[in-house]
Amino acid sequence: MRFISPKTDFAFKKIFASSEHPEILISFLNAMLYNGEPTIQELEIIDPYSAGSVTGLKDSYLDVKAKITGNKTVIVEMQVLNVAAFEKRVVYNAAKTYSTQLKAGDGYLRLNPVIALTITDLILFENTEKLISNFEFTETEEKFVYPNCELKLVFVELPKFKKELNELETLPEKWIYFMKNAPSLEAVPETLESVEEINTALEIANRANLTVKEAADLDKREMFIQDQLGSVMKGIEIGIQQGIEQGIQQGIEQGIEQGIERGKIEGEIGLIMRQIVRRVGEVTLEVQTRIQGLSAEQLDDLGEALLDFRSQEDLIAWLESAG
Repeated sequence: MRFISPKTDFAFKKIFASSEHPEILISFLNAMLYNGEPTIQELEIIDPYSAGSVTGLKDSYLDVKAKITGNKTVIVEMQVLNVAAFEKRVVYNAAKTYSTQLKAGDGYLRLNPVIALTITDLILFENTEKLISNFEFTETEEKFVYPNCELKLVFVELPKFKKELNELETLPEKWIYFMKNAPSLEAVPETLESVEEINTALEIANRANLTVKEAADLDKREMFIQDQLGSVMKGIEIGIQQGIEQGIQQGIEQGIEQGIERGKIEGEIGLIMRQIVRRVGEVTLEVQTRIQGLSAEQLDDLGEALLDFRSQEDLIAWLESAG
């Protein structure tokens, strides 16, 4: 028995937007939004969005949209690739869904809350180990929630989930395990079968139940995603190699510049030492070492000052004052 991956847009919509089995989405949303509590009792799936073409990933359409208990609208998106401005798109979709509730002449009282639920196959928030993150409008210092907060963003980061099948306890854990590991299952495990809605979802996800056209379309979508992931990895490798080559080149250039600069300083030290010998005679090794440790600016100052030296004591006094 083989199961399709719910991470692809085709499979996600087939499983969770099934008009024949709305209980699947009800159970899933209760798990992701309400920690498994049966808060959502009724649901209407709204699906005006057509599936994206096989030759390109979805742009701004959503995987699933539904009306739930409390006159709330939930928009659900499965995101596999870390595309540019993804976080902005999530906010845009939520705001657009909220604002387009009104028609010309409608009052603001007709607006109902919107929840944007995003399931990601990538880590978005490196600073927390939380698997499910909830965002609402809050006061920046005292952290109280904005009255009648109408927009809520919820993110589920699949890579952070590490539990094995025998460790699953809660409904959220079982649904997340299904999302992450369905393709690797060879049969319906008892732990997941015990949840009727997940068992039904696995029946829908069974590859044997797909038509020939659905199977071919799904294969193309999965291949496209793998190609995109491969392109990303290749881009990273190229970027690393270019960075190494640029670093080597910059190191060579910096080395040459530093060598030239040091050569100039050594030449200046040699000239000053000859002038010092003419002015005050041979100096000790300790004095020579101190002169060699001077900066380019200090060497320039010494070159001017030595014209006034009458003895080695003058030179040593100057070195003492130079620090």
